[in-house]
Amino acid sequence: MNGAFLIKVVSPKLPVLVMEVEPKCYSGLLSVFWARRRKSMSEQAEATATGPLPVVDWLKLPEGGDPYLEGQKCGSCDAIFLGERDVCAKCGTRGQLKATKLSNKGKLYVYSIVYRSFPGIDVPYVSAIVDLDGGGTVKGNLIGIDPDPEKIKFDMAVDVVYQDALGRKDSDGNSYISYFFKPAA
Repeated sequence: MNGAFLIKVVSPKLPVLVMEVEPKCYSGLLSVFWARRRKSMSEQAEATATGPLPVVDWLKLPEGGDPYLEGQKCGSCDAIFLGERDVCAKCGTRGQLKATKLSNKGKLYVYSIVYRSFPGIDVPYVSAIVDLDGGGTVKGNLIGIDPDPEKIKFDMAVDVVYQDALGRKDSDGNSYISYFFKPAA
């Protein structure tokens, strides 16, 4: 291996990948990671001056506009993913992913009623995965409905709503905005 690093990539949906990386490549990977981290931190700092912070990178809070979820759409196969990436996980195409605004409407794909959680989190609540109209699959909490299996139906229409993140604040006192799913009216 001559001084190369072994990197193990673990994903719940893919086989474990072990790569041998030369030190010069490893430092390049670290540079990319830290550059993205600095960019994310600077975006959060800018948001601090203008209002609440988004709870995740793909929740966008434009100044003077309505919040929205942003995905990355592959120009080759039209697959949509959350979070920044350089390679399409579906077709493997590089450099064809473009930011796209996701729909605020979708259908409930699956859910789980959570009865036990961390201290300070009210239970029970409904954790849900929603397929958005036009593409994209998002995990979040289903609100505005009793956590009762008799009242929650698969494929029911839901809207994405944006609200305060349950009163949570960072160490500087900044509030957070999150997204939730609510049964469509």
